[in-house]
Amino acid sequence: MIRVLFVCHGNICRSVAAEMVLRQMIDEARPGTLPEISVESMAATREEIGNDIYPPMKRALQARGYVCHRHAAYQTTRADYDRFDYIIGMDSENMYDMRRIYGGDPQGKLSLLRAWAGQPGREIDDPWYTRNFEGVLTQIEEGCRGLLEALKKQ
Repeated sequence: MIRVLFVCHGNICRSVAAEMVLRQMIDEARPGTLPEISVESMAATREEIGNDIYPPMKRALQARGYVCHRHAAYQTTRADYDRFDYIIGMDSENMYDMRRIYGGDPQGKLSLLRAWAGQPGREIDDPWYTRNFEGVLTQIEEGCRGLLEALKKQ
């Protein structure tokens, strides 16, 4: 089984949206075309622990036909580094926080989501500040499509 973890600042917008998007892409894939994949999302900080998906992000997901599973934000820990095969952040601040939490990246598991869409170094915009939830969702979909294509080859 391949285990994927998405991480953002609070786990109420970008990382949880990426989790919902990738889960649905996996569910909709043709049977037998993918390895078994587990997907989760977590926060780099403690600010939003226990909170559900931020309502504007939830509305953007639902408007595009995504199922929003029950969610409660929680923070990643050092132990998660060993549990997951791919740990994917949304921006450079998340990457900094993850390296701090995990004690570095000795196995090369960390990446930015947009790198999977052929856009290395590019960040997923933070809709908390931009208020552009639909645009952020498009960025997330592009990254998840690229990630899924890479996972198909495993």
